Amino acid sequence: MTQKEKDNAINEVRILASVNHQNVASYKEAFFESATGTLCIVMEFANGGDLQSKINTLKKSNSFMKEADIWSIFY
Repeated sequence: MTQKEKDNAINEVRILASVNHQNVASYKEAFFESATGTLCIVMEFANGGDLQSKINTLKKSNSFMKEADIWSIFY
């Protein structure tokens, strides 16, 4: 990862850390793994799963999400 890429990643982490919303998993910490040069971001555990998993489950069962539920997520 170049220094420019690291700087951009750190800026994104700062933005992520500033987000405070009930439908967004909260940021806990971030660090660079020196052995691999990988940026690791620790987030709150989402015990209800993610939105993509919910959509896939609904598709498999050929059912739909209620409009009110959709609006509560995106509102």
